[in-house]
Amino acid sequence: MVEARGTSPPPPRNTRPGNRRTLITAAAADLFYRLGYDRVSMNDIAAAVGVGPSALYRHFAGKQQLLTGLVLEEFQPFAEICARPGADLDATAGALAGAALDHRQLGVLWQRESRHLPVQQRDVLRAELRQVAAGLTGMVRAFRPDLTGQDARFRGWCAFSVLTSPSYHRVELSRAAFEQLLRSCVRVVCEQPPLQLAGRGRAARRPTSLSGRASRRRLLLSAGARLFSDRGYTEVTTEDIGAAAGIAGPSLYHYFASKQELLGAVLTRGAAWLEVELERTLASEPEASAALRELLRSYTTFAFDQGGFIDALVSEVNHLPDDERHRIRQTQHAYVAEWVGLLCEARPELDQVRARILVQAALTAANDMARTGGSRHVEAVCAIGTAVMLDTAVQTESDC
Repeated sequence: MVEARGTSPPPPRNTRPGNRRTLITAAAADLFYRLGYDRVSMNDIAAAVGVGPSALYRHFAGKQQLLTGLVLEEFQPFAEICARPGADLDATAGALAGAALDHRQLGVLWQRESRHLPVQQRDVLRAELRQVAAGLTGMVRAFRPDLTGQDARFRGWCAFSVLTSPSYHRVELSRAAFEQLLRSCVRVVCEQPPLQLAGRGRAARRPTSLSGRASRRRLLLSAGARLFSDRGYTEVTTEDIGAAAGIAGPSLYHYFASKQELLGAVLTRGAAWLEVELERTLASEPEASAALRELLRSYTTFAFDQGGFIDALVSEVNHLPDDERHRIRQTQHAYVAEWVGLLCEARPELDQVRARILVQAALTAANDMARTGGSRHVEAVCAIGTAVMLDTAVQTESDC
């Protein structure tokens, strides 16, 4: 049995509190977020709420409906805030920041766990997400009528990325300080000068280690990354990967012992390229803010060119064995820590906690644009991400 954290104690058995549905969704959200949808059963959720499994089925037909319902509920406050008439930018940004912290699991539940749902239910969630994005676009247009519709939509998506970025880390800050920081991030996204969004923008340094004449092993890696991104790890077979690479499915076993090993190789290869690019940038850019700009540009280009790696890192890493998953996570944390160190050097007024929050917000925007196609313009994504890291106003705890 697993235990839900961060929720109220379950009510005594044989009682029927009026908010039982809320208790169920809160426990399910916590368990799905921490453990992953496929590792949590309806029995686990029932135990966390303090009821028998049959009580859950009075509210939800099954685990898929439960996940769909709770993600829809997590989206709802954002749409409601953007629909409020007459609010100024700071008040709206503050309300959105509060909702983001109240619903901190949303990013992971939407990007990672909803991949387990059937296509029809994912479409329902996508439709709701588009409504949220439309509301955020309207917010931007209300305060920045000088922007084109395309620019306003792009900023709406970036604002949503910033707001959901705390879902991807467990950094803690006082509630007032965290809200202030996210509110300032949203303001920075809205307040940047008009952006040119035609085309893709100036090409950054391309990931040469992943290009060129491909061997069968590299074809399999590329095919696996693409299929894991499009369908999810559990829905892809070795035959699918072989066919996509133009070879017989069983031939995969000449290069990888299993589909799981192939997934590990996809993630290791991507992480290795990022590490090489990090070392190149640190060696060539002695000034911290310039190094951050170059890192963001190379990372964004890599994310656009190798979106399968980003998808696998966000959504499929839990399918690895525990020791390998831990290694990948440690590598990821060490990579982000280098960005945090550079940001603290560029902005001495920042502490490590606030710097990590800002770096994660910039990276989440790049990841989301690569995964959802909100914009394929490298320079626009870099302009927003750089501003979030370098220009977001930060207050001390005593100021909040």
